[in-house]
Amino acid sequence: MATISEKIFSRACGHRAEAGEIVEAEVDYAMSHDGTSVLAIKAFGEMGSDRVFDPERIVIPFDHIVPANSSVSADLQKMVRDWAVDQGIIHFFEAGEGICHQVFPEEGFALPGTLLVGADSHSCTYGAFGAFGTGVGATDMAEIYSRGRLWFKVPETIGIRVCGRLERRVLAKDLTLMLVGAIGADGATYQALEYVGETVEALSISGRMTLSNMGVEMGAKAAIVPPDGVTDEFLKGRAKGAYHPVHSDPGSYASEMEFDVSDLEPLVAAPSRVDNVRPVPDVAGTEVDQVFIGTCTNGRYEDLMVASEILKGRKVKTRTLVIPASRKVLLSALSTGIIEDLVQAGAMIGPPGCGPCLGAHMGVLAEGEVCLSTANRNFPGRMGRGGLVYLASPATAAATAVEGVITDPREV
Repeated sequence: MATISEKIFSRACGHRAEAGEIVEAEVDYAMSHDGTSVLAIKAFGEMGSDRVFDPERIVIPFDHIVPANSSVSADLQKMVRDWAVDQGIIHFFEAGEGICHQVFPEEGFALPGTLLVGADSHSCTYGAFGAFGTGVGATDMAEIYSRGRLWFKVPETIGIRVCGRLERRVLAKDLTLMLVGAIGADGATYQALEYVGETVEALSISGRMTLSNMGVEMGAKAAIVPPDGVTDEFLKGRAKGAYHPVHSDPGSYASEMEFDVSDLEPLVAAPSRVDNVRPVPDVAGTEVDQVFIGTCTNGRYEDLMVASEILKGRKVKTRTLVIPASRKVLLSALSTGIIEDLVQAGAMIGPPGCGPCLGAHMGVLAEGEVCLSTANRNFPGRMGRGGLVYLASPATAAATAVEGVITDPREV
């Protein structure tokens, strides 16, 4: 018996790999962005490496501080661009193409059965496609740049079965926050989460990406949705090559948890812990200074559509920033009128990228300001020194923007 994670590592290391074993495994694709590439390139040189192992298996999107917010950022980004050209890296995505965790799947790199490593903690997003997606530090990424391989400890797997139908305006983000609250910020440390059950199967690719994206917020090494027809449909015409889906054998999980979401209501993660999860009605009426809709968690077309359905024909009562996760998302939202609806409602539209999520620019909070965000982290200083961040779904974010206070989207 073996889990998805064990089967992927068995292929990647060339022999049967079991949970708890430390293996040297070959990486299918490696990703670093404008922020982490700087450190990875420095470590690559310090190792004495000259050429990358395979320029076609390295992906570099610019997304964290785009456009550059200072001359220092601009200089560092130029260095990465020059290095990518020198190394012959063809999968380079310039500023404006979008967030790495959106662009990577859109461009067909996230394939079932593959080992995918990113120099960013939310690389667990790729588990939405039945891959083992995980994040590493810049020095580890330098080792992958050099050899295409890295040492891993094969994790045990927690099977999470979810049943029940999500009610109106209760979204994948609410499901995700429920799980984070139940498991805790460190409840799945260095384990793989595998999401199964009728609720998960009914989620769109966007919803599955939201679910996998926040696996790391529970300490997980990976967060996987078994591949199925929904996965295949998304990958049609975009997969970078053939892929070989794998599934866990019955009885292979180290432990299992079950949840019923039939009566789930909209949730928020209140400051300043991701697992400080509370029902929206419990905090309704809390004044906010900013609403942010976007990020690698909830900046996809489906998320913008949900927001526009609430905002259309209304006016926001607090400053509202919307940042599409990619250029393709932006173009789709433009062609269907969603962007116009959001702008007419008073929202600001930012260029595709991470924006204020990491507190770098375009929406940083002032001391004492409150933001309701669709992002994945709300620890102190995340969006600006002294700011307070509530995490919520795009529906709750849009309803809050309309009222100027945290609002249950079912009541708008």
